[in-house]
Amino acid sequence: MAGSDPQLLVSTDWLESHLGAPDVKILDASWFLPPEGRDPKAEYLEGHIPGAIFFDIDEISDSQSPLPHMAPPVEKFISRMRALGVGDGYRVVVYDSSGLFSAARVWWTFRLFGKADVAVLDGGLAKWKAEGRPLEDGSPVLRDRHFTARRNAALVRDVTQVARAAKLGEEQIVDARSPARFRGDEKEPRQGLRSGHIPGSLNVHYRTVLNEDGTMKSPEALRGVFEAAGVDLGKPVITTCGSGITAAILSLALERAGHRRHALYDGSWAEWGMYGDLKVATGE
Repeated sequence: MAGSDPQLLVSTDWLESHLGAPDVKILDASWFLPPEGRDPKAEYLEGHIPGAIFFDIDEISDSQSPLPHMAPPVEKFISRMRALGVGDGYRVVVYDSSGLFSAARVWWTFRLFGKADVAVLDGGLAKWKAEGRPLEDGSPVLRDRHFTARRNAALVRDVTQVARAAKLGEEQIVDARSPARFRGDEKEPRQGLRSGHIPGSLNVHYRTVLNEDGTMKSPEALRGVFEAAGVDLGKPVITTCGSGITAAILSLALERAGHRRHALYDGSWAEWGMYGDLKVATGE
């Protein structure tokens, strides 16, 4: 990737040159789909980017919600960030072990709580390892830091708002799941969910915004991907997926493409697919 944007995407070169910088906090936000049977915390302890702190997506969430890893209340987010030593004035870089998969969700979560100085490592740990860059094991010593947050409601949508968007078409709904899941040809990985998509939504599989090495495509290429799927980049967008993880990849891609009016449907298909009174469409 040519150059780095400390508020969006940074290269492996940029991050290695900033290892140990007093104003940079690195977070390992690795997360896996339950069928994979992998333990992200155990893998983190075995080897991570030097100085990285593990960010547990499932734990740093709304424990009162029956839905998976919903955004936490602001008070919980503040307390967890303080305990992790992520304080005010730090530049945050988030990565995951899959290339670019769950890190975007944590980027979006920080943005939701008002922190703009946060970026994703382009290509993630996979690219870092492939380039033979340094790793360390174990956990760093954490010191409490003061952290302030303010929730930006403009970046998130609930089921009522999404149902309204589906009906009125004021906001475009863009689904990051695979074409087979979008069409309803494939069963959902979560039990009890119907197959298909939100009526009127468009499909941009999250993999189509990434290069083969897990890095994100250029702004020009991203605009082409969205436009080819029928997305009007002059209108606001709501991103959605299975449970709010890969939707954030589309949010990051939209931001990189210069599209600022986007929000994420936090409940995503884990919520919409569960309620029989919400309409489901199948096919293209």
